[in-house]
Order: sequence, then structure tokens, then C-alpha cells
Amino acid sequence: MEPGFLALAFGLLLIGGCSARVVTVSPGPLIRVEGQPVSIRCDVNDYGGPSEQDFDWEMSREVTGPKIRIISTFESGFSDSLFSRRVASGDISVVRLQDNEAELKIGEVKLTDAGFYLCRTPSTDPTTSGNYNAQVQLRVIPNTLKVTPQTPPPVVQEGHDLTLSCNATRELAFPSLTYLSVAWLVKTGGGSEEILTFGPQGDVVTGPRFTRRYLDGDLRLVPGRSGAFQLVISRVTASDEGTYACTGSEWTHESGGKWTKIVESSKEMGAVSVTPTNRSLNVKASSSPSSPSSSSLLLSPGNTLTLLCRVSAGNLRALSLEVTWLADDREIITVNHSGVVSASAASKGGDASLEKTGDGDYRLAVRGVSGRDGGIYTCRVQAFMEEGRITGGGAGRWHKVAERTSNPVTVKVSETKPNFTLTLEAAKKPQKTGEPIELSCDVTNIIQLPPGGRLGVRWEHSGLPDKGTNAPPPKLIGSLDSYGNLESNSAYKDRLDSGVLGLSRSQPNTFKLRFLRTQKIDMGQYVCAVSAWSVSSQGEMVQAAEYKSSPLTVRWDTKTPTLNVAAKTIRQASVGGATFEMSCSAVTENIGDWIGFAVYIQSQGSMDGGVKTIMSLSPDNVVQITDPARSDNLVLSKTGSGEFHFRLEGVQVSDKGYYWCNVTAFTKQQPDQSWTTAATSESNKVNIDFKVNGPIFSVKIHSDASSVYPWETAKMECSVGVSGSSPKSGGANSQTEELAYEVRWFFTRLRGEQTTSPVVSVDRFGVATKPNRNSSSDVSIERKDANTYVLNIFGTQDSDSGEYHCMVTPWYKSASSGLWTQDKDYTSGKVFLSVKFAVWDSLKLPLLYGASASLGVGVFSLLLGLICARCCCRNTAHTPRSRSKLMDLEMD
Repeated sequence: MEPGFLALAFGLLLIGGCSARVVTVSPGPLIRVEGQPVSIRCDVNDYGGPSEQDFDWEMSREVTGPKIRIISTFESGFSDSLFSRRVASGDISVVRLQDNEAELKIGEVKLTDAGFYLCRTPSTDPTTSGNYNAQVQLRVIPNTLKVTPQTPPPVVQEGHDLTLSCNATRELAFPSLTYLSVAWLVKTGGGSEEILTFGPQGDVVTGPRFTRRYLDGDLRLVPGRSGAFQLVISRVTASDEGTYACTGSEWTHESGGKWTKIVESSKEMGAVSVTPTNRSLNVKASSSPSSPSSSSLLLSPGNTLTLLCRVSAGNLRALSLEVTWLADDREIITVNHSGVVSASAASKGGDASLEKTGDGDYRLAVRGVSGRDGGIYTCRVQAFMEEGRITGGGAGRWHKVAERTSNPVTVKVSETKPNFTLTLEAAKKPQKTGEPIELSCDVTNIIQLPPGGRLGVRWEHSGLPDKGTNAPPPKLIGSLDSYGNLESNSAYKDRLDSGVLGLSRSQPNTFKLRFLRTQKIDMGQYVCAVSAWSVSSQGEMVQAAEYKSSPLTVRWDTKTPTLNVAAKTIRQASVGGATFEMSCSAVTENIGDWIGFAVYIQSQGSMDGGVKTIMSLSPDNVVQITDPARSDNLVLSKTGSGEFHFRLEGVQVSDKGYYWCNVTAFTKQQPDQSWTTAATSESNKVNIDFKVNGPIFSVKIHSDASSVYPWETAKMECSVGVSGSSPKSGGANSQTEELAYEVRWFFTRLRGEQTTSPVVSVDRFGVATKPNRNSSSDVSIERKDANTYVLNIFGTQDSDSGEYHCMVTPWYKSASSGLWTQDKDYTSGKVFLSVKFAVWDSLKLPLLYGASASLGVGVFSLLLGLICARCCCRNTAHTPRSRSKLMDLEMD
């Protein structure tokens, strides 16, 4: 390292010894214009002493001529008498930019200021080294720049071209040292905005808003001779309004490639306003060129309608027009700005055409007019202007600049309408709901019906008005057009499709409306509207006239549908397990011929108890049972017209209460139609009540241990106590014993919680049922003796902690009838089972394994260290390091 350190020290000394002061000024020569400001910068680098340096400025007429002191940052009286007055007035000043940089500033340079300017820095270095001054030549030329613009036209029509002429010149005293540029600007309410600048290098720069227009060719520069320049703005718009100005600038190209503007002159050209197309656009419609002011036209059927649309505008040649003819505000035909003609689907009837006959003249022709072609005609014109089209290139973008609608022209077609008389009569009137209606609409006294003409009909119905209210609006039933095609309203479609409602034409001039089965909503007023149709010039059927008949009121006496239901006991259940039978009779009035019944068998335990539906029978004889578990014991059948029979087998104590029939009567007019509710009624209530002489039961729960450890077995006993007349109790699988139980165990996770989960159950036949469990433990239930059941929980887990209780449902055989009877549910108290967490048992094995592993790793580490010490390590003599080199370095 010693040679490298010496080389580094020598290099630092060499660098320090070679540093020298460097003074630089702005590169020259500098060319400036008389009367313009001048700035010359001077900076010093690689100097010694204080960081803030002083600067002295001097000048000479010639390179080696005598120096004239101008100004200094150090001495206040440094200036020569030639410059002292200008320094005092501030025309000449020096500004310190940084500690090592200053700038000489001349407010208005004079021709006599031309010369060589020297910047000198007093020495603050320990030793004299480098340069302490630098100079630059300043050339001052007279201001000969002249800008002469031409005044533009004050008003320009939208879409026309605007030419802005500007002449910028200067005397060529130094033809190779200065250059010209010319720029155009526009002043609006938002400020001044640059349009285009040409020069000084012969390049073109556009303002942000005009760049796209320049690229599209809408902005063109036309250079002329002797400093004349023209800027042409094509297809001006309203945004081109404003006051235009022209600016000429003189530039110099200094050393280093920098362009410097040395003088500028701006002249206002004048204000330009743009007349929008919307102001000058005029559209006029007429029936003929000879009478341009005519506003009405009378034609006969089959004639040709001719209308003219004349468009005028100040910039018509710059516009592209889209012309549309409208009749009663409906478009008939259009020619777009590209010349494509398209007829509208909403055109009335005649064959329409549209053609351009001259500049701004468009002619509409409708051949073979009919009465439908009459109306008010107008001509709508939309003016478009193209922008962005390059000369000799493709099409640009179109935008709409104006829209006008012409004066209206009324067109009348003298056509005689057909005339006839309508008579609406009721051939059949119903006396009650469900009977048929037949209405006849006769057309008589038909005159002026054209050859090939036909008749069509439209039937309307409006309901009877309620008391104190107006009649509801008419509603369409259906119609037959001139070809006999049937059209119907959605409200009557089902009845028309099923044939209950029919529309027909019995004779050429007679139309029929039939209801095979009436409903209450069919009462009201009926009207038939007959229309006459004629053949147009295109061979299509068009409506020529329509007449409505006088309304015909149809009503009948309506009686309220009634339903009476009576229930009676057929077979009474006197003891538990017996059979109960009940019949229900339904009697109807004023409902109809097609009747169906929906029967619901309902019950309640007491007069104040809740109502529950046991089973039901639909009008289509579909039986539904609420409790599927008792489907074998329940029967509901229809025994006759309005007669229903209900049977309940194996009556239990829980079946005691009141029973009745809830019946709803339905009706329909045709077998394939849907049922309609007519009336609803309930029967009288029938009571099931019998005296129970069976035993009295009680249930208790017991557990030997209220807490267990995980994986142990928990046991809980459910004991049934029997008192009173106790029948004989037998095995669970025996059908001859007189007493059996259904036992169910329930579990609650938290103490006092209402939500319970089933654990296991066993029915009276001894069949056990276990629901799906999330715990890894298992459960079983066993019968310890005749009245005791034991719940076993094997492999208890923490999730088995909680409250347990049992529910028992006794079944006993009646001594008098020999039938099995189900008693009510008996619920025991609750016991809480806690599964303890064995801390030592869960931690002893991990602790033992950890201690053994730690001991083994420690012994292995000792042995490995001993082997390494014996075999791998050797004692070596230590040689002290010489300090001679370090001492030599310190001495140096």
C-alpha cells in the first residue's frame, strides 16, 4: 500500500499546483441595435481567496486602444467622466448574479458605445496564475426595421378566405449578420394569440390553435418580394374574429449557434368580423317559379305535385347543402350534402322525387297524389362547411354551420270521401251473467265508395260508470281490416283464442260481435267504427273515411254469488286411537254452470288457539297434506256435487279440538279456461273431545359427573316416572306391550340459550336415529330398564360442553278400546356437562421431547469441539510485525 498512497498524494499536489484563475465573458462579437438594451456577462472560476469576487468593466474603441473605465463592483468612483453621468442615471449598471458572476447592463445602447469591452477581476490568489480579464466586441447598428401592414377587409363572410399582407424590411448595413422574421397575431377577448411566425431561419412556427389548420392546408404562407409576406386563412369561421397585428423582428446568430432577437416592431392591421352563414342563409318554398310568393296549392287526385325550394346565402359556393322536404313535420325525401337522395319510410303515399335544378334550387315532385298527400309542406336546409381539405388531397371533415326552414306551402287534394250510415243493434241480450251477447253493426246508404273499395270494422267497449265518476275510456276489443285480418287487444286475446268471443262479417255490409258466455265486466257501452278503404296509385289500400255508430248500452241484473257450507260429524272418536269422520256440504247460488271447489280442513286446539290447516283438496281434485308423517291416517275425498268427506284415523290426545271446512267456490266459462274465484265460506265447527284415563308421567334427568376430561365417556340418565293407572310396560320391539316411549335428547351450547340441537333419539319401536355431528365424539342411547334411558358420549371433546335435556313422548294402550294412544311431550330439566382441558397431559410429551433434543445437541457440540481442538489446530511461533515502514511514513 505504501507506493499507492505516495502516488495519490503526488497526484493531489499536481492538481493543486496546476489550478489557475479563468475569466470568461459572453461570446462575441455582439451585434445590437441602437436604442435597445444590452447585457454582457462575466464570470470567474478556479480562483483563490474569498468566494465573492469583484469585477471592473472597461472599454476601448480599438482592440489595442486606450481603456476607458466604465463601472466597478468594488470602487464607487471607478467610472470615467465619459460614463459617470450614465452610471449615475442608471442607464449603465452592473448586477451581481452570483459570488463569481456579474452582468454589465446598458439600458439604451448608442452608436458610440460600439467597441471592445474588458472585464477585469482583481487578484485574490496566493500566487499569480491564469488570466484575470477577458474582452468581447460590441457592434451597434442603427434601427432601420420597418413594418408596413395592409388593412384587411373589416367584414368577411363565413367560409371565405382572409388574406393578411405585411411588409417587413431593414437596411442591409450588415447583410450577413442580421436576419428577419415576421409573425401574425390575433387579439380577442381572451388575449393575444400567435397565428404563424416565419423565420429567422426560414422555418414556420404556428400557434397551438392553428397547428391543425396549417397541416390541413387552411393556413398558407405566401412569401413575396422586397419583404412582402401574405398569410391566407381559408374558410374562416366565427372563431377567426378579432383584431389582427403583424410583428417584424431582427435577429443575430451569435457564437455557439444561439439566435438572439435584437429588435422588434409590431403594427396593428385592423379588426375583422365574420358574418355567420346563419345570418345570410335564406330558404323559400313555392309552388312554381312564376309565382314564388304562392303559399297554397289545390290538386286533383292523380295529379303531380311540384314544389320548389330556393336557397340563397352570401357564401353559397362555399357551402354544401342538405335539403329535406317535410309534410306535416314528417320527412318525405332528402338529398344530403354528398348528393345522395333517400326517401323516408314515413312518406305519405305518392311517388316522390327530389332533384337539383341550379345553384341553390331544388325541386320536389310527387306523382299520383291522393287525399293522403295533402298537408303543409316545408323545405328544411342544413348548410355544411368542409374544413381540413388539402389542395389536391382527399376530403376533409364536414361540420354544420347553419339550418333554416322555409315558409309553409299548403297542399290540398280535392277528394270526395265515401259516406254511409251505421246502425248498431243487440240481436241477443243476456238476462244474467253467463248468457250470450250478439251485436250487429249494419252499414247502409253507401255512396261514393270508389271502385275496389272495401270496408273494415273496429269494436270498442267502455265499462259502466261508477256512482259519481265519469265513464271509463273506451277499450279496443278487436278489429277486421279491409282484407278481413283479425287484430285484437291483449285483454281479450284469451277469449278470442278460445272461441268465447268472436268477430265476423255475416254479409258484405253487416258485422257481428258475439260473446258465448258473458262476464260481469262485459256490461257497458259498445261502439262499432266502420272504415272505408280505397286503392292508391301504388296499388295499396289506404283509408278514405271512418264513421262511428251511436253507443249501445248492454246491462243485466247481477246477483251476488253466495256459498253456504255445513259440517256434521259422521263418526265420533270417543277414545284415543279411534277414527273420526266428518262431512261438509257446499250449496251455491248465482255462480254459474262450471263450478269447482277448493276445500281446506282446518282445526284449532281451543276457541282462542291458533288455526292450522290439516289438508286440502283443489278444484282439480289434487290433495295436499300439511304433515306428511300422518299421510296414512288422513283422507279427504269428494263424494258428490258439493259433498266432501274427511276421515282421521288413530286420533291422539294432540288431535283434540275444533274442526271445520273452509271452502272456496270457483267458476269458469269453458273447460280449458282457468278458474276464477267466486265466493268463500267457512262451515260450523265440529269438536273432537274424549276423556283420557291413562297414567300420569314425569321425566327426570341425572348425571353422575358434571365434568369430564377429553376422550373420556360421559353418561346421563333420563328416567320416566309413572303414576295413576299404570299399564304394563314392555320391550321396545314388542307390539303386544301396553306402554312404550319415544325419547329424544337435545343439546344447548351455552347455558340458558334457547336454540337447541338434537343429539340422538329412539322411537317407540326401538329404532335409534343420530343426526350428523361436527364433533369427533360419538353418541349412543340405551334402555337401562323399562323406564330409564342412558345417553353415552364417547371420546368427549370441548365442543361437547353444554346443557343437555331429554324429551319423552309416552304411548299406551287403552284398557277399554285396546287402541294405542299418544300422550303429550314431557321435558326434563337440564344438566350442564363441562369438558376440562388437561394442561399437564397435553404438555408433558412436548416438554419431554424438547429436553431430550436439547441435551442431545449439547453433547454433540462438546464432542465436535473436542475433535476439532485435537486434530485441526497447531501452535505456531508469532513473528511481530515490523513498524519501520509505518515510522518512515510518519516521518514523511
